[in-house]
Amino acid sequence: MQRQEDKINEEQQKIQQDDSQIQQITNQEITPSNLKPFNYQLMEQNSIKQDQFCYAIAVNKDCSILIAGCKEQIKVFEFNQAILKQLEILSEHSKDVNTLNFLKRSDQFISGSDDNLIIIWARNPNNSWVCQQKLNGHTSYIMCLTLNNNEDVIASGDGDSTIKLWYEQNEWLCKQTIKEHINRVLGLSFNEQQNKLISCGQDMLILVMEQSELNKQWIIIQKIELERQGIRLCFIDNSTFTVQSWGYQYMHIFEMNSSNKLFSKTKDIPVKEGPECTQFPQQYIKSKCILVNKNSSNVNLIRKQQNGEFTTEQTIEFGTHELFGCMTDDGQYLITWGTDSKEFQIREYKEQ
Repeated sequence: MQRQEDKINEEQQKIQQDDSQIQQITNQEITPSNLKPFNYQLMEQNSIKQDQFCYAIAVNKDCSILIAGCKEQIKVFEFNQAILKQLEILSEHSKDVNTLNFLKRSDQFISGSDDNLIIIWARNPNNSWVCQQKLNGHTSYIMCLTLNNNEDVIASGDGDSTIKLWYEQNEWLCKQTIKEHINRVLGLSFNEQQNKLISCGQDMLILVMEQSELNKQWIIIQKIELERQGIRLCFIDNSTFTVQSWGYQYMHIFEMNSSNKLFSKTKDIPVKEGPECTQFPQQYIKSKCILVNKNSSNVNLIRKQQNGEFTTEQTIEFGTHELFGCMTDDGQYLITWGTDSKEFQIREYKEQ
């Protein structure tokens, strides 16, 4: 009994330490002195072959595990100093896996699939991953999924124009359904303060939603029309977000007006245009002030400067627009899979 209590205490201390580390990363201040020029260099010796289509990749918070949606399977890899070693294959989904998200506060990840299912996975004492809960509710394939910072709210978007909000109450439950888009929902993002949620879709609309303090329901406070369908978007902070339209030659910057609290487009950042496909969400790495923006066959690495300007530091050209991937939370590694190479490629952050 004493051993069990000691183990519980150890686990609680570990969770507190993890929370503290997450808070440090979230609150880390960036100063001009540590914003150095950079590029991401391919670690050719670390590439491994992957013939099946791979629509989603995610890495856990300490960069020890990488997961990849390979058609309907999820492959689990040890990720040790950027070297991949396959550990197991998870086969709970019946169709292609489109989204993968690791939680930072617990040993769990979430998958979304063409089979309309969202699955919560947890690691058991044997270090294997098991299905903990299946979230049924969507009537079409899962296109995008995101979590708030507290990791107690999931927002998911599907191919039938629906956004669902799931809340953790011992288990995950759907508490709200938003059906304001009229076509596929392609991107979702929470702001840092966790009181705003944005979405983009095939209907060329951005929805800006705010959580009511009274009943905690999400209310649409603004609709923004785009010239082309928005395919991926991301909050940079509470008052700025970025949007990439389908294969378009510009990435848009939207900023909030301090008077009326509404967002409007303030800048266009040039990017290469071309054929496009879904997935590969935008990511903002706060500790390095780097935005990862895939467009067509390119991954654009864009830095937010101290003066608020955005500059493209590096554009990596791939041989295909069928390109998917993610960056690790610390910004140290960029992992991609494309139909040109049919291999997982790892690029490492290097300051110049």
